[in-house]
Amino acid sequence: MGIVAGLDSAPDFTRIVVCDTDTGAVLRQGYAQHPVQSTDGGGRPSDVDPQAWLLSLGEAAGGGLLEGVQAIGVSAQANALVPLDAQGNTVRPAMTGGDKRAQVAAADLIDAVGGREAWAQAVGCVPGAAQPVTKLRWMARSEPENAARTAVLLQAHDWLVWQLLGRPVRRTTDRGGASGTGYWAAATGGYRPDLVELALGHQVMLPEVIGPSDAAGTTPEGLLISAGTGETMAAAFGLGIGLGDAVVSLGASGSVMAVHPEALVDRHGMITSLADATGMHLPVVTTLNAVRALRGTAELLGLPDLESLSDLAMKSTPGSHGLVLLPYLEGERTPNLPHTAGTLAGLRRESMKPEHLARAAFEGMLCGLGDALDVLRGRGVEVRRVFLLGQAAELPAVQSAAPALFGAQVVVPQPADYAAIGAARQAAWALGVSQGTLDPRTPPVWQGAVAQVLDPGEDLAVGQAVRQQYVSVREQTHPGAFHL
Repeated sequence: MGIVAGLDSAPDFTRIVVCDTDTGAVLRQGYAQHPVQSTDGGGRPSDVDPQAWLLSLGEAAGGGLLEGVQAIGVSAQANALVPLDAQGNTVRPAMTGGDKRAQVAAADLIDAVGGREAWAQAVGCVPGAAQPVTKLRWMARSEPENAARTAVLLQAHDWLVWQLLGRPVRRTTDRGGASGTGYWAAATGGYRPDLVELALGHQVMLPEVIGPSDAAGTTPEGLLISAGTGETMAAAFGLGIGLGDAVVSLGASGSVMAVHPEALVDRHGMITSLADATGMHLPVVTTLNAVRALRGTAELLGLPDLESLSDLAMKSTPGSHGLVLLPYLEGERTPNLPHTAGTLAGLRRESMKPEHLARAAFEGMLCGLGDALDVLRGRGVEVRRVFLLGQAAELPAVQSAAPALFGAQVVVPQPADYAAIGAARQAAWALGVSQGTLDPRTPPVWQGAVAQVLDPGEDLAVGQAVRQQYVSVREQTHPGAFHL
């Protein structure tokens, strides 16, 4: 029996789990907040000194946490760009998150290549404010001296792996991390250096993309470091999702992703074609409005929290007495309606009760995510099970409605550090391959997530009727906006 570690460097903290190589059982864990840094005004760090990640990592690994560990996997926040100079020093702090400074740069890049469809064909995604390629364009326009000094581009997990290995000449990444950059195409498995040059103004060194079960290297102490990957891919790997599975994440905004054998190119730009941590693909569709629609409704109704909103919604019935909420409070991305607002339809005297509005908020959120699921289904993605993540997944109003509205079995995993567990599973895979005990094409089989399983059962027809009510209002309000 061996032990491996997985570390997840999230936007605000580092979490480390130490797992049994054979079963995936978590044996020990560590946690540390990142040192406080300047924020983007919304409370999230935007420019971050990567050394903060190392300090947090060191604190989380304290007390002999990693004693006896044979291999480590690294997952880290997506889209955190670390520009280095020719000597390997950071040119400027890492640019993290959905950096609003880069919104104009995103529009510039989309126009420069010939529109959204051209980008989708080129790299499987349309640049947004978060993507590294867009941050390069912003840096070239706003910080030309820093742009000129930039010689190497890494993302957060690439930089951490490189540091753990002692900053070797070879720099690596994985397919999952590379697929979110805007300059690597999941469909072809290759970089588009011309897009880097378009954004930054000159060519740079890009990390070598290694396979899912490859090792990035070994430390002088003999500790094997696996390829690493982005947080999204690590969480999917930690959950153990496979073909036929989709993951719906309920944050302020929402996302739907699923495992698929091939990269999907979507000319409308609704699908972001990512690669996963196993050699498969991970198409993602996002909505701008999920839990924010619930919070807004709770505030409107004078309720203190989402639990109270859920309790109120449970006093209504499916269909909310004809009330339909299109929850496009921040505009919407799926369908692409960036400048629209939300719509409340179906007001009648009998429907004008707080409980019906509460239920309409839950149904509107879930139907919006159902639209995102339908985008994937419309492209041949099989969806038999839907894993539901996020704090709102625990609410009775969500759990009672989701299976019928999604038309699939819904799995609600217990909260756990799935990204860190996924990183540890990747470490176990690379270790097994290096020892000749595991196939490089087949990851280790670990015990699945402890979860609650919900079936639509006899409610399926009711759910379809509620979805149809929602779709009718959406089509009347925004005709032709939704493309399948």
